[in-house]
Amino acid sequence: MSAQTELSGPDLAAGIALAEIPDGGSLTGHFGGDAVLLTRRGGEVTAIGATCTHYSGPLSEGLIVGTTVRCPWHHACFDVRTGEALRAPALNPVPTFRVAVEKGRVTLTEKPERDPLARAEARSPRTTPAPSTIVIVGAGAAGSAAAEMLRREGFDGRITLIDPDSAAPYDRPNLSKDYLAGNAPEEWIPLRPPGFYEKHGIEVVRRRVAALEPARRQITLDDRRELGYDRLLLATGADPIRLDIPGANRPEVHLLRSLADSGSIIAGAEAGRRAVVVGASFIGLEVAGALRARGLDVDVVAPEAVPFERVLGVELGRFIRGLHEEHGVRFHLGDTPKAIGDGGVALTSGGTLGGELVVFGVGVRPSMALAQGAGLAIDRGVLVNEFLETSAPDVFAAGDIARWPDAYGGGNIRVEHWVVAQRQGQTVARNMLGARERFADVPFFWSQHYDVTIAYVGHAERWDRIDVAGSIEGRDCSVAYRLGDRTPAVASIFRDRVSLEVEAAIGRGDWRAVQLATAR
Repeated sequence: MSAQTELSGPDLAAGIALAEIPDGGSLTGHFGGDAVLLTRRGGEVTAIGATCTHYSGPLSEGLIVGTTVRCPWHHACFDVRTGEALRAPALNPVPTFRVAVEKGRVTLTEKPERDPLARAEARSPRTTPAPSTIVIVGAGAAGSAAAEMLRREGFDGRITLIDPDSAAPYDRPNLSKDYLAGNAPEEWIPLRPPGFYEKHGIEVVRRRVAALEPARRQITLDDRRELGYDRLLLATGADPIRLDIPGANRPEVHLLRSLADSGSIIAGAEAGRRAVVVGASFIGLEVAGALRARGLDVDVVAPEAVPFERVLGVELGRFIRGLHEEHGVRFHLGDTPKAIGDGGVALTSGGTLGGELVVFGVGVRPSMALAQGAGLAIDRGVLVNEFLETSAPDVFAAGDIARWPDAYGGGNIRVEHWVVAQRQGQTVARNMLGARERFADVPFFWSQHYDVTIAYVGHAERWDRIDVAGSIEGRDCSVAYRLGDRTPAVASIFRDRVSLEVEAAIGRGDWRAVQLATAR
């Protein structure tokens, strides 16, 4: 996204008094047309760009944690000393500025140029010799993030990134949000510009992997080519579910996973005036909102009584339903489709919904055929340890297929979130180079419904009670999911600061701080 944080505060070329920057805090100014975030720790002052490189969120409204700043919108994390993007979803660093501190006055003097994949300092010691060849299967969130992090960590060996999707890697969350609604141009969707992977020595192969043989450290492509590896990452993602009902394969019926899928739905929306969305999942209702933005009449069919009740609870689920109804979406809950034909979508209740466009949004299944064929340990996902290693030596898994030990709630979890997948890919990259870095990031995702964004931090498969601070209907709230003396997850609407504080508190295991942040 190309928006820029609005310039405010002092002109830092002219300088300011050191005392104006709170010790341990930050101040926003500008230099040479760029918004700048100054931070201070004693006499040390750092200056970085104040605009997040993901969706241009204002870092001045973020949270300073040690020597990092976290973006309030989607929780990207940057080093305030180097500008480095430490954690997804931001992939590019923010600019840095040279700081002069003389006689109690702070002045900025220069904005050096930098490569987005400039080598980072290794954050973990290497315990094994570096590999020479790394293969990554899947160019989605986890795979592409891993490939980039390998180069950022200084790996100069061979990287092969394999994916049959001719457009990958791209910004998948946008496919059901602004891009589908017609509010984001297609040039915003690729994660990187043309030539980026070639420039950084990342070979992209547009094929499917037919077989993985861990004992031979080899994969076979669907054209029978064989590739060896020293380390391998499985990041095959998940496949959308197509219901097994008559008419499910008709041309007007669509799934949404790829850029091509989104393009097909857009073409169908331009040719029709009525749509039926099957499933009240996050994807399903984001699609419903996007199609309403395009002016279509939209019906949603789903078996549950309240959307998202199992994930977000009744109160927030009812609010989201009401929000969509305010925008003209019609719900048919407690019902399911039994067939799709020329007359539309026939329901088990006996009615029929007309629609030239039908979209299934009933969920996804982890794409595990390759892992199963290779004999990897499976349990509702590919089982990995805290370092994201599978049961096969030097084979890692990340993203939608990985089921890993939950550092905060115990047991193993699998989470289908874009940001989680990206962060796992970054951790895997360092571990493939010999680090022993435990994956313990707090899960985060966001879901957009018209002008309302719901942020969700943590992971709660069950809870004892739900506490609401603020007003859900007033669109200013935090919703805390309590389990005993812990709060494993918090959803929020327009309380970005609370969401950041909760993420930081869960990350350090400070349940009291989570309680306090969600009580006001």
